Amino acid sequence: MTHDPMTLRVGKRDLFIDLGAEKILAAEKDGRKIAVEIKSFVGASEIEDLKNAVGQYIIYQNSLELAQPDRELYLAIRQNVYNELFEEVIGKTLLEKRLIKLIIFDPKAEVILKWIN
Repeated sequence: MTHDPMTLRVGKRDLFIDLGAEKILAAEKDGRKIAVEIKSFVGASEIEDLKNAVGQYIIYQNSLELAQPDRELYLAIRQNVYNELFEEVIGKTLLEKRLIKLIIFDPKAEVILKWIN
């Protein structure tokens, strides 16, 4: 991990992305710089949480392209959020159109279960 949180300055604004890290790709034996925004989806409405997460993701992604174009942004979510939202049409569409990249994790086991580019 390289930053916790990662700060981006865009114009007069500071943005704080939860984690900056390097993902090691064993197949290529090459490190890729990433940033990770962790979302818990614990609000009263999963759809409202999804709208907020996707909006924040788009802002952060565009800001990263300006400030650190070599860094990729991922949205990290718990496995149950993935199962409830991203295996449904509304979430599948976001993934099929490659609007967001996901990291699915198990918070109890503290392991990453899946990367979706």
